[in-house]
Amino acid sequence: MKVLELKGTLRENVGKVSTKALRKNNELPCVIYGGEKTIHFSVFENEFRHLIFTPNAYLVKLSLGDNVVDAILQDVQYHPVTDRAYHVDFLQVSEDKPISIALPVVTTGSAVGVLEGGKMQLTYRRLKVKGLIKDLPETLEVDVTNIKLGSSIKVGELEYENLELLDSKNAVVASVKLTRAAKGDALEEGEEAEGEEAETSESDESAE
Repeated sequence: MKVLELKGTLRENVGKVSTKALRKNNELPCVIYGGEKTIHFSVFENEFRHLIFTPNAYLVKLSLGDNVVDAILQDVQYHPVTDRAYHVDFLQVSEDKPISIALPVVTTGSAVGVLEGGKMQLTYRRLKVKGLIKDLPETLEVDVTNIKLGSSIKVGELEYENLELLDSKNAVVASVKLTRAAKGDALEEGEEAEGEEAETSESDESAE
């Protein structure tokens, strides 16, 4: 799993006045749960962008005073008008406790259905898994080689070592659907075949 180092500043005051001053200084108020106590801190907004504007999932090494805490991003609240990050929640993690996290999906192979003229559709770009930090990969690879035209691969068909998939087993991860162009070609082929049959029938009648 990818690792990102982030430096935070511990907060002594957590009231509205203090929080407003932080945001005015381009700092994000943050909180981390899951440890012995809840910790309030702040992070400069420009440093935080590397964590939220990315498809990757990270184990965050949070530098807070004299301590470094391992955490994962839990939730981001955005301003309803500006859409800027407004408040951030982290979850403290440890090596011996499994965590739940959404990991990015990466497809491998060339689907049979695509070679037949279909189009690949990736429904889930992330899948939720549960496992220990040491067992979490950077991405979840999904082999699409055997997906035929009109077929799909579901969560229940996937399996990863030491990981539990949390999404519904019936959820479609990737599928191959018939494109409009392919439908048009199939229609033309059908019309040509009908035309050939009609010509053959007329020729047979003339022969009689």
